Amino acid sequence: MDAGDPQDIPLARRTVPTALQRRFSWRNALIGAGGVVLVAAGAALVMPQPLRRLLAPPPVQGLRARLSIDGRLLGHFPYGEAPRGDLVAIAPGVELHRDAAAALEAMQAAAAAEGIDIRVLSAFRSIALQKQIFFDVKSERNQSALERAQVSAPPGFSEHSTGYAVDLGDGRAPSTDLSTSFDGTEAFRWLQANANRFHFHLSFPQSNRQGVSYEPWHWRFEGSADALKVFEPSQRLQR
Repeated sequence: MDAGDPQDIPLARRTVPTALQRRFSWRNALIGAGGVVLVAAGAALVMPQPLRRLLAPPPVQGLRARLSIDGRLLGHFPYGEAPRGDLVAIAPGVELHRDAAAALEAMQAAAAAEGIDIRVLSAFRSIALQKQIFFDVKSERNQSALERAQVSAPPGFSEHSTGYAVDLGDGRAPSTDLSTSFDGTEAFRWLQANANRFHFHLSFPQSNRQGVSYEPWHWRFEGSADALKVFEPSQRLQR
């Protein structure tokens, strides 16, 4: 017999079924594509990464909700915390990413020149502070965590943690602060007409595809390559 004849292969090695060999080849290919293999009842099952996220424990303790396929939690994308060195003070106890702060200052000055008083109500919030606010307000309002998450981002999922997001109000209409009635103010109308010139965009307009509650006061800065990269998943969803 020729050296390459199958009969020269020991019996124990020749009895592995060809179909089973193909199965394991597919398994290896799927692992390389980002899946994970589970072994149950002697069979190899492949679980893709998105399914792993769905089956993983909830990402926020005390909130019975899991990530969607695209990584969102109840509509909110995950966001890291801005490095302290990137933040600058824009008012006592209020910080913002230096790029966003410069653009915000220019925007406020332009609005003031037209008689519009744009006030900053909130800016950078650490993940720890977001956690405190999220659960404290939930308790004060007697809300469940799921109810609270419909109107406020859970910790680790807030744009404020990036240092690029601000909550804005009208200095002449403080009763509309953090209310949907803000969209009836002169400040909001000015922002609609001019904010894009300063690279600020409304994060959660009415009927947004993220399914997040309408927040006319919440604007984010997208005027740098880093900021665009941070918010790219949200932008892609809106297209």
